[in-house]
Amino acid sequence: MTDFTYETVLSALDDHGVRTITLNRPDCLNAMNRQLIDDVARAFEDANADPATRAMIMTGAGKAFCAGDDRRAHVHPETEEQARDLVQAIQRATHAITLGTKPVVGAINGWAVGGGFEWAINCDFPIWAKSAQGFFPEVSLNLFVTGAVTSLLPALVGLNKAREMLFFGDRYGAEELGEIGLAWKVVDDAALMDTAVETARRLANLPVLSVRAMKRVLNAAALPDLHRALHLETDATVAGFMDPETTKRLSAF
Repeated sequence: MTDFTYETVLSALDDHGVRTITLNRPDCLNAMNRQLIDDVARAFEDANADPATRAMIMTGAGKAFCAGDDRRAHVHPETEEQARDLVQAIQRATHAITLGTKPVVGAINGWAVGGGFEWAINCDFPIWAKSAQGFFPEVSLNLFVTGAVTSLLPALVGLNKAREMLFFGDRYGAEELGEIGLAWKVVDDAALMDTAVETARRLANLPVLSVRAMKRVLNAAALPDLHRALHLETDATVAGFMDPETTKRLSAF
């Protein structure tokens, strides 16, 4: 079995072809710094290229899935080139999760904020622990969302609910996310990983060719603007980073 090594992500394969990819910065609630963003992209790219990996689980170590941007480690881009490099790195991770060849089960624990909420939505089968919560603070910070959520979110919850979630940045518990269709399943906290493993093993037992085709065709048919969303989000987020108002709001957040 192949276990890949990264600085901020754990990647372990079991005997059933299920690879668990764990965000591993528990001391800061798995908040996103550049290293984590790059490691997530690499971990999913490596897993998609690994013949022994048939399905994946994405989860967070400790008390949270991912608490969004790491405010303590945040380095605000000074140039448009720096901003675009950062945003494209974030979009690279989404591309590997959502548009990769293999199904991804999310095991969402604790907080899923901003980019962390996006990663939860990127999963094909997002399972949320009952105590988990998610929200998008981006608009209040004069920024923009990434992760193709401008395409994924309306498809999952409808355009009106997507507007509410993205404009106002309200906090949502797992039960409500289940009711509106954003969470595939909501389970007791203690059952989260067992349910994720059971689901991933069911996927791993299916024929590889048909599973790969189903993921690809569903995305192409149900989400035809996924690539366009990634491109438009990148431009909007870069513009947000370049606005001096954003620096003020990030400092006060």
